[in-house]
Amino acid sequence: QVQLVESGGGLVQAGGSLRLSCVASGSTFNIRTIGWARQAPGKQRELVAGILSGHTTNYADSVKGRFTISRDNAKNTLYLQMNSLKPEDTAVYYCNAFTDRLYWGQGTQVTVSS
Repeated sequence: QVQLVESGGGLVQAGGSLRLSCVASGSTFNIRTIGWARQAPGKQRELVAGILSGHTTNYADSVKGRFTISRDNAKNTLYLQMNSLKPEDTAVYYCNAFTDRLYWGQGTQVTVSS
């Protein structure tokens, strides 16, 4: 079992920045991939960024060059640095981790005002 707890969401003006954090606990040694997804009202959940086994990172085209995913293994913490935020980035952001199944956090709201 893996537990994920996100924090760092909030209200920010367009062009601003936020950093999300996700603390993982439980069987973290079994985590193979870890990342962030988001879900805007009325839309499907979409993957935003991920760290694959081997430390390869990938990003959705919509956030490339603006978001950076990173992890601190000593703290069992995953981060998402979000810069140059746009109103269309408004969503609930979820941390996810894959072992033999996919785990999700409870989400943190990010609202970007124009």
